Amino acid sequence: MVNNCANSRCGKPLHYLREGRIFIFDVSAGPSEPGAKRLRHLEHYWLCGGCSETMTMEQDDRAVIRVIPKLARILEPGEVAPVAASMRAF
Repeated sequence: MVNNCANSRCGKPLHYLREGRIFIFDVSAGPSEPGAKRLRHLEHYWLCGGCSETMTMEQDDRAVIRVIPKLARILEPGEVAPVAASMRAF
């Protein structure tokens, strides 16, 4: 169950779903044996209204889930985003 904002610098308690954004990530592990069924495991996260205005969440190739700043603008196709210190996970 989600109890607080996923931004560790905020931690605002979740009382109502009127504001903010819910994120759902599939953190399932692959089957350990050939032919075995993969059990699906979903984890839910919430960013409060204030945090969701400037941040989002992502899951990388290693299944690490993190809070990251939103880009200031949408990039054009083929355009590369500048790398900045502010892009580090919180």
